[in-house]
Amino acid sequence: MNSNYKIGAFINMLGVMFTLSATSALAQDIAITNTRIIVGSGQVIENGTIIVRGGKIDSVVAGSANNSEGLTVIDATGMTAMPGFIDGHKHINTGPDEKGQMQSLLEAGYTTILSGGGPGDGNITLRDHINSGLINGPRVIPSERVNLRSTPEEARAAVRAMAAKGIMHTGEIALTPEPAPPQAEMEVIKAVVDEAAKLGVQVNVHSVSTSATIAALDAGVRRFVHIPNKDWTGIDDAAKIAAAGAIVAGMTSFGAPIIDRESPAPAPVQFPQDNSPRFRDGKPWPEAIAGANRDPKGRAIGNEAGYTIVNARRIWEAGNNTLSYSTDQNYADIVVLEHELKSLSVMFSQADIFKIMGPNSAAYVGMGSQIGTLEAGKLADIILLAGDPRVNIYEMLKTKVVLKEGKVVVDKR
Repeated sequence: MNSNYKIGAFINMLGVMFTLSATSALAQDIAITNTRIIVGSGQVIENGTIIVRGGKIDSVVAGSANNSEGLTVIDATGMTAMPGFIDGHKHINTGPDEKGQMQSLLEAGYTTILSGGGPGDGNITLRDHINSGLINGPRVIPSERVNLRSTPEEARAAVRAMAAKGIMHTGEIALTPEPAPPQAEMEVIKAVVDEAAKLGVQVNVHSVSTSATIAALDAGVRRFVHIPNKDWTGIDDAAKIAAAGAIVAGMTSFGAPIIDRESPAPAPVQFPQDNSPRFRDGKPWPEAIAGANRDPKGRAIGNEAGYTIVNARRIWEAGNNTLSYSTDQNYADIVVLEHELKSLSVMFSQADIFKIMGPNSAAYVGMGSQIGTLEAGKLADIILLAGDPRVNIYEMLKTKVVLKEGKVVVDKR
């Protein structure tokens, strides 16, 4: 391990320690009472209490707790507690709109975001703006770009450089999807995987075809951005993904049109209320989709959404730890959440969705022991919804209160 990495890792460790101590100082000791609790592990407590101390969950019990004296009480009668939402792939960065975007994410219920890609320094700046209290926002996990068109040794150097800055995730590394990644790309990916393993860096690969996914899997990649949307994933390939312990970060809604839905203001996109299919950029669908699947005459055939929802189910059935949640979309976050949930609900039960968005997504971002379920010892990332999310996806759009590490960061009661 080189000296630059050791210094960077030490600096990053000090930053993490400062962040945790600052967060703990701001966090309240809280008792959330009279609440339905979706634990995330499959357990549901119909009426219970969550005790939060020092930014972590102290206990989760049915009925009343014996150790709630002296705590700030949130009476959650009629509400449901769930783990904060985790987006495993969303392009965020510092900039003039960061305050509004981060608040939008929090109010939709997100408490953790893995940045989809660099520049890494901007990711760090955004993270630090949130951690210092300059702006309100979810937990930001920085990532850094790696140039797939570089040489293997240049790619290794890029991984070492990001690790030296304390960035422990690559941004999405986009492989050529069809007919398969060329050998030159695969040599770079192999070098990235090998160097990253030495330094504890997670490699996140954008592979939107089954052939690209399997090629990357064979090269040692275990985290994939996007379900294949270029072809059908077969049973054997899905089984191979599961057997390797890999996880695919969904975006099940890719290619699904947004119909008759208006983003709440202020938002970068206002979808026309004309009942015509619109893609997520607000333009007509699907001819405007860059890189769409096309027929022999070059016409966009708009079957991306069909591929993703079927492939999602296929990958899930191979081993239901294999699928996690991401959006990769940047309009109003409550609409993004609804759009993704609509597609998930075609193939998955509400209980499945809770697992995909909770423990599976926590595992994807490398924080499975800290977030994703409401269990004692985990960080107190908790959202309170107005209704019962077991009923349907729309109950998951009613976030009223958000706690991040025990601090109330949104309260819309």
